[in-house]
Amino acid sequence: MAFSTSTAKPLSELYYHLVKSPESYHYWSKNIFAISFLPKPPTDIEGSKTFIGVIPAIEAQEGAQEPGLNDFKANDKFLNLMHDTIQRALRDGADEAIQAEATQRGSGWLHIHDERNVPALGRIGDPDDIVASVMVENGKILSETYQRMPSYRLFTADGPPKLSPGLAHKLEEALLKEHRREGGE
Repeated sequence: MAFSTSTAKPLSELYYHLVKSPESYHYWSKNIFAISFLPKPPTDIEGSKTFIGVIPAIEAQEGAQEPGLNDFKANDKFLNLMHDTIQRALRDGADEAIQAEATQRGSGWLHIHDERNVPALGRIGDPDDIVASVMVENGKILSETYQRMPSYRLFTADGPPKLSPGLAHKLEEALLKEHRREGGE
């Protein structure tokens, strides 16, 4: 089955893929849910860049707590793919709104915000929701100055990553390409 990138809202759905835990997670749970924007599960849970992170798949037991936000373990490989994709998208001018903001800013640092919790106009967002910062000179984004925000979190109480439409479209393309590279359908 082929994936389509023609969705009106790229990356708007989350998928929970029940997979067997790799050895490195056996202390935690025998099975885990790989959380992904793609409808197909990752081909290799330890090497894949295509899922956001994992939570334990805990069987219902009396008195047992369901997994929550604190149980989420981010996939660093996904985070690296996301940052690389965003930097390329900024270099290529793939997001009109960010380009317009850079033009309006003129010069200085521009924060790339996760849109799950947009800051008020003229305000700086929560550090958990600032994906990165990039320098702007004369209204032009200098993508080579892209700096990841170390405090950015993939999942917060406000949900999973929610990128602007242009960046989300580019990330969806990158995830589909990576899924095929990893041996997926």
